Amino acid sequence: QVQLVESGGGSVQAGGSLRLSCAASGYTYSTTCMGWFRQAPGKEREGVAIIDSDGSPSYADSVKGRFTISKDNAKNTLYLRMNSLKPEDTAMYYCAADPGYRGDYRIACTGLDYGYWGQGTQVTVSS
Repeated sequence: QVQLVESGGGSVQAGGSLRLSCAASGYTYSTTCMGWFRQAPGKEREGVAIIDSDGSPSYADSVKGRFTISKDNAKNTLYLRMNSLKPEDTAMYYCAADPGYRGDYRIACTGLDYGYWGQGTQVTVSS
């Protein structure tokens, strides 16, 4: 089992910045793939940024150039630096992790149905 605890959300004005953190504990060998997802009221959950075990990031088009995902393996902590925030970035942000395998098959981090989720941290951007 893996436990994920997010922090760092809050309320900012458009153009501002926030850094989200996600502390992982437990069986952290199950965190080959980690990522940030978000869900706004009335909308489906969407992927924001994913990072593979080799540090390779992937971003949603809507956040490219503004958000940066990173991971500190020594601290088992995932980060999301969010710059130039827009009102449309307002959502509950969730950290997710997954071993990246289904049986013997390695699944791309961007194509996974993630198995472990945090409780979420709210980000509100006002215009």
